[in-house]
Amino acid sequence: MLSFAEQLDQVDQQLNGKRGPSASGSGGKDRCTVRHRVRIRFSKSGDLRFIGHHDLVRALERLFRRAQLPLAFSQGFHPKPRISFPLALALGIEGRCEVLELDLTEVLSGEEILARLAGHTIPGLQFLSAEVVPPGAAKARVERVVYAISVPDNRLDAVQVRIQELCRRSELVLEREGRTSSRDYRSQLENLCLQNNLLRMTIRIDPHGSIHPRDVLRLLGLDDLEAEGYFLVRANVELASEKQRRKGDE
Repeated sequence: MLSFAEQLDQVDQQLNGKRGPSASGSGGKDRCTVRHRVRIRFSKSGDLRFIGHHDLVRALERLFRRAQLPLAFSQGFHPKPRISFPLALALGIEGRCEVLELDLTEVLSGEEILARLAGHTIPGLQFLSAEVVPPGAAKARVERVVYAISVPDNRLDAVQVRIQELCRRSELVLEREGRTSSRDYRSQLENLCLQNNLLRMTIRIDPHGSIHPRDVLRLLGLDDLEAEGYFLVRANVELASEKQRRKGDE
């Protein structure tokens, strides 16, 4: 299988017959004092779930340059595009509605950004939305996430029993490697249910450390599912600002 970067090269050669610009026109320097932050939703599926976060970041930097987005760069001897991810996606997990933010030196509409990106993406990477963040708004902060995984028919009954036992617990104490003390993660597991063959879990994100979906699989006796060919999906990433917006609409 081609690497992520090689796939980007292949797509550009097919579209243009040549490589795109190596930078956004700023010469690698952020000469603009005003930056415009954009929040992008995207999905990462298929074989791309095996691409690690650092490789994804490097490949996206190249993709944004080739799409000729006017990227803003950090200062210093080794300037880099100002791109941030509020919550990185672990290796092997498919992301259906991921979030990233980047700074631009020019004002572009969300529609224009999506149109530029569409011509340079690769199979498995889809850009879903782009929103210009109002000036002075806080950076994206994840409030909760939803994970899902399919469960084989012959294990549904046993899993349902374990879910009921887990939800009755008042504490969920886990020990972490490298830590001298254990911690109770029960309050972070907001919802756990089995809908037909789909196990869904809603996890509240704690800045000091959150329970991992693979921890939940282990507690349910499902930690072998991924080795059997099943895979976790992060179905949604909810931001704190989105929760506040919903409350305001009610």
